[in-house]
Amino acid sequence: MTSATAPDASAARLLAAYDAQLRTDAETPNALDVRELGPLRLAVFPGGRGFVTYRDLGDLDEPGLRDLVLEALARFREDPAITGVEWKTRGHDRAPGLDGILRENGFVPEERETIMLGEARALAVDVPLPAGVTLRRITAEVDVRAMSAMQAEVFGDVDSADQADAMIRRLGLDDGMEMWVAWAAGRIVSAGRLEPVPGSDFAGIWGGATVPEWRGRGIYRALTAARARSALAAGRTLIHSDSTDFSRPILERSGLLACSTTTPYAWSR
Repeated sequence: MTSATAPDASAARLLAAYDAQLRTDAETPNALDVRELGPLRLAVFPGGRGFVTYRDLGDLDEPGLRDLVLEALARFREDPAITGVEWKTRGHDRAPGLDGILRENGFVPEERETIMLGEARALAVDVPLPAGVTLRRITAEVDVRAMSAMQAEVFGDVDSADQADAMIRRLGLDDGMEMWVAWAAGRIVSAGRLEPVPGSDFAGIWGGATVPEWRGRGIYRALTAARARSALAAGRTLIHSDSTDFSRPILERSGLLACSTTTPYAWSR
């Protein structure tokens, strides 16, 4: 047997921590209802959103998985208030035939993202900013709405109001979530959230977006460093992110490792 290289060993250690600390309970703290179905966790969130996650699928074979998918979907169908369901898959899971089974039952795969994991201290470095750019943590409603509008513009979303409303409600919970922005020329040009995970060593970095004309200047990396410093101050030593093709290389340059992938499958009534 050959020994793992240092990066492979580090990735395996981080992925084991991810599986142990960031799946099931950590994914559903704000759910309205959570029920178990075999290895599955079936959650319902505000707005009629169903969500399926699990620690692993054990030794289920393809017929067993097919039965499990059918039963999970049947339970969500029983509730007319549920209009859509997300089934969150991970690339490193043993799940024979799951992709085909989900597709057969009306689930559509969305964009695959990379699970990035690493030490917060690797990101908490000094990154020079372009002249006129400042970083700040925001809490005021007007700033949250401006941040959501910028992110909607970058991601091509039609309406940012619902997202802004959700973020404002989250701030009211005082659950540790932080919103950070880069400000230049009188507007927000980059933004992202920090979400410490209760009872874990992890904080997540989410929602990263930079307007096109300000990309390639180190702003997003500086914003990531600021969030990493805040994570360390909150006692979180590890960082995780489901990264797009845009943010992955930035996080890799900062020292995070691409440890697996995640693909959400969406079903709608």
